[in-house]
Amino acid sequence: MELIAPLDAIFLLGDRLGHPMHVAVLQVFDVPADAAPDFARRVQAELSADKAIDPAFRKRPRYLPFLPPLIWASDEDIDLRYHLRRVSVPHPGEAGQVLQLVSELHSTPLDDRRPLWETYLIDGASDGRIRLYSKVHHSVFDGVSVANVVHRSLAHEAGIAEGGAIWHTPRALESAGVASGPTLSAAAKSAAAAMSSVPTMIRATVFQQQLTLPYEAPRTMFNVPIGPERQCVVRSWKLERLMRAKRGLGVTVNDVVLAMAAGALRTYLIERDALPDKPLIALVPVSLRAKDRAEAAGGNKVGAVLCGLATDIANPLDRIRHIADSMRRSKQLYASLPTTNAMALSACVLGPLALSLLPGIHSGPPPFNVVVSNIPGPRRPLYWHGARLAASYPLSIVADGQAVNITVFSTANSLDVGIVGDDRRVPQLAGLLDHLENALGELE
Repeated sequence: MELIAPLDAIFLLGDRLGHPMHVAVLQVFDVPADAAPDFARRVQAELSADKAIDPAFRKRPRYLPFLPPLIWASDEDIDLRYHLRRVSVPHPGEAGQVLQLVSELHSTPLDDRRPLWETYLIDGASDGRIRLYSKVHHSVFDGVSVANVVHRSLAHEAGIAEGGAIWHTPRALESAGVASGPTLSAAAKSAAAAMSSVPTMIRATVFQQQLTLPYEAPRTMFNVPIGPERQCVVRSWKLERLMRAKRGLGVTVNDVVLAMAAGALRTYLIERDALPDKPLIALVPVSLRAKDRAEAAGGNKVGAVLCGLATDIANPLDRIRHIADSMRRSKQLYASLPTTNAMALSACVLGPLALSLLPGIHSGPPPFNVVVSNIPGPRRPLYWHGARLAASYPLSIVADGQAVNITVFSTANSLDVGIVGDDRRVPQLAGLLDHLENALGELE
């Protein structure tokens, strides 16, 4: 029997109460020059024949009367015709139509009577590319795990005609029989150890790190109740541009990403006469799972730090210095803690976010204004059925009080940015992409 971890249960409850709680990846592929006109249909047929399904992709919650979700069930008879679908963009297949389709898919909750994932093979775009939109419930995989699972299905050589399905069981897991989630005893031990450390972690937060504490963030137009409709926008930047800024300013690539987000959000709010006097605060997720377990394990091994975005500072160079200092102090504290204590500290920071996942709970001052996440992506060219991976965009979750989310994949050559927002609360979301470009230009 496999227990559903408390945080994962919250994600499941949020989904049932009207807020989609899945994370997704939109992959863009350049079709081989010699590909047949029915390339997408052939790929769909090949993938549908793959019946070696990873245990995590068989999981669905087992509900008991009058109780929250407590136990995972395993579905032994999965209908891949349901979980893998091919959809075509309406003619003429322009970029805006592609993103509108993706936004509609991202707005639709997963059916918790089935295993909690779906994959859509998208063709018909005017650029001739095909796209793969894969979404998995956040109770099954966190963002880092989704990235690993999606990218492990790709090949490192262009000449390999085959491409794996994201649900395929890796050989290492087939032979090792790795469990896909926490057992009852393991979850109980981890929770007890972490909770026993909470008072110590609170003192460490206040006295050692002087972090931006919960309830100090200003209220903004992003920190409001939201509806079920999502808008998704994406864009890529050459990583070398960020590397030049990193070297010139003596900061990290992640600092540059945060400074881009800060500059973009500042401009977006100024345009609407809505920039608060106090600086915005970002929640920055960090992975707490061991590197050798990142692909094998499902569930959520995510910690978080709070970072001041210095949006009250007009000078972009001064702003990034404040951001770099905030992140440096956060990292120093986490580096000084055992993993269990780091998870306990993260629980203090993530607590308000977990509650905001339940519609109607949002109230009072926001603990932070926006989630900005940088997930390491593939470091070399990848291929799928002979098609080169051109871009890979992460699409995450928004919740009551957190109406916009910025997540990026940093690869060997590019920074692939996916922004998700509430369709009503964050109008003209695509404008943030232009503001990100301008913010990077100010740092170069």
